[in-house]
Amino acid sequence: MEQFAAGKVLRGRYRLDRVLGRGAMGHVWEGTDVFLERPVAVKTVASDLLALPDWRPVALARFEREAKAAARLHHANITTVYDAAVTENVCCLVMQLLDGTTLDNIIDGADDGRLSVQAAAAVAAQLCSGLSAAHAAGLVHRDLKPQNVMVGADALVKILDFGLVKVLSDADPRLTMTGETVGNVAYASPELLAGERQVDGRSDLYAVGCLLHHMLTGRPPFPSANPAGLVTQHLTQSPPRLDECGVEDAPPGLEALVQVLLAKSADRPGTAADVYAALAPYLPAPDPTLGARPMPPEDPRRPFLVPQGPVVPGRRY
Repeated sequence: MEQFAAGKVLRGRYRLDRVLGRGAMGHVWEGTDVFLERPVAVKTVASDLLALPDWRPVALARFEREAKAAARLHHANITTVYDAAVTENVCCLVMQLLDGTTLDNIIDGADDGRLSVQAAAAVAAQLCSGLSAAHAAGLVHRDLKPQNVMVGADALVKILDFGLVKVLSDADPRLTMTGETVGNVAYASPELLAGERQVDGRSDLYAVGCLLHHMLTGRPPFPSANPAGLVTQHLTQSPPRLDECGVEDAPPGLEALVQVLLAKSADRPGTAADVYAALAPYLPAPDPTLGARPMPPEDPRRPFLVPQGPVVPGRRY
């Protein structure tokens, strides 16, 4: 397996320019498709990980699963996959390069670390729209967290990183390995934390509830710094109400939705489409006059305020 460095060209086409992020499995690079002359994102598996005899087959199987699963999805709220390779010589996933920032940065930059009801509902609705496509394809993301949600400069919310995706039709036990079952504990469902094998889309909806709570209150429902304590809270404790966290303007219906999303069992809504419909009353109403003037970048309300609105000259979206 070849080493990766800035300037290397993979598959005779994809040049690695600079590292955008690092994870347990490898790196995400900003790159260039030198044939089409367009920017791309390239995910690579760490060479030192693949050098471990016990990890190599599992890591390659997991990476191949991620590539094939993500490539099955064609939706505005999911990152587009362009190409992939899983061979003895190169292991990479080539994707759409997004112009924007992750949801954690949006929250950190908001007043008091909280988004408005309309903005939080807009993010959650777009997430549910993307999840509806993933779940319809038989996929469960299993690792939704602020770092895996991108808000683009055009305000489209994109779901990132299907590295822990569960293919519901796949019964191969080799593709579920120790340490893979749970992503970020702060947003993980009780069934994931309990190690249940038969998780479905409702596990992702629990994560949506955690994200909604975080966006509205400025913190996850269980903000413990102790992973073991977090697991116990997710498994046994009821989440605090929004008004108990200082959110005085949350509509009662939205409060009820957050609570039902954070239910411990199958009492959650059945589908992402159901949650989208429940969020509809809290979404911003369309305002076609905004289509002729710029909006603040990365405002998650824009797709609802200006459906299919034009790019305003002089403003980079």
